[in-house]
Amino acid sequence: MALYCGIDLHSNNQVIVVIDDNDRILLQKRVANDLALTLQWLMPWREQLCGVAVESTFNWYWLVDGLMAEGFAMQLVNTTKVQSYSGLKHSDDEHDAFWLAHLMRLGILPTGYIYPAEQRPLRDLMRRRLYLVQQRSGNILSLQNQVWRSHGHKMACNEIKSLDDEFAKDEVPLLRQSLDSTRQIIVALDRQIHAIETMLKKHVLDCDAYRHLFSVPGIGFALGTTILLETGDIHRFKGPGNYASYSRCVDSVHTSNNKKKGEGNVKCGNRYLAWAYVEAANFAKRYCPEAKRFYERKKAKTNTAIATKALAHKLARACFFLIRDGVDFDVNKCFA
Repeated sequence: MALYCGIDLHSNNQVIVVIDDNDRILLQKRVANDLALTLQWLMPWREQLCGVAVESTFNWYWLVDGLMAEGFAMQLVNTTKVQSYSGLKHSDDEHDAFWLAHLMRLGILPTGYIYPAEQRPLRDLMRRRLYLVQQRSGNILSLQNQVWRSHGHKMACNEIKSLDDEFAKDEVPLLRQSLDSTRQIIVALDRQIHAIETMLKKHVLDCDAYRHLFSVPGIGFALGTTILLETGDIHRFKGPGNYASYSRCVDSVHTSNNKKKGEGNVKCGNRYLAWAYVEAANFAKRYCPEAKRFYERKKAKTNTAIATKALAHKLARACFFLIRDGVDFDVNKCFA
């Protein structure tokens, strides 16, 4: 008898539901987030379970990895694509877990990619770098505004990055403290970003796919590393169109009779890849004549944002073939 399991995972507890082929509930239990407790309730059913469905919440790593290590067939649920059940006046965590198992039984459970556990820390380290860079940019703008308000002139960002301990010595004590505290934060963030980049370079610089990505105009270390690590196994995508869609480089519009009837889920996909390809497009149109001509043609027919996204789409499709086939970028093929 085939069985199906759905787990509604929360920050400190989980609801486990096991059903059979007739949607009959065989197990329904709320337990604390402890892998030993989860295994205690699931082990008696392991041989009969076709799969265990877990939503891709912020804390799924420990549960999915732990159950996979014990031989369970795991399915990571794409929460943005799960169809909500209708007709119910009341729903709760037990219903949510049951619904995941029910969709799995019907073969219509939308699932996502389980990034390999051994490679996940490197990808997450790159995401941490992006977060720290954003924090540094915010503090640079804050210091810039402080000086601007106090003295009426705007310091360039590069000038702020080169400030030393003596730059605010002539300011009044309270302003000096405010400016220096912000500068110290920028210095600390610079130090951490450099340390992360040093670690990342040890792992990606010798990678063939990274070297091919580096041949794309507009893609350097930060963007190439982001694209490489966020893409993961390129063979999980059926074709360049699927990859471009995952990178959020395609329209999400519903039409009928040539009229727009609405939009789809624009957040479906990888936001880090979406950022990377738009940034690459912005650089490419500045330094690559062919990319600039393509961008200008699109902009003449639409607008700046759509033209940039169209260029990002071109680059995403090209990078799919670069990673999959292990070849360098060919500007003539891309913009023919």
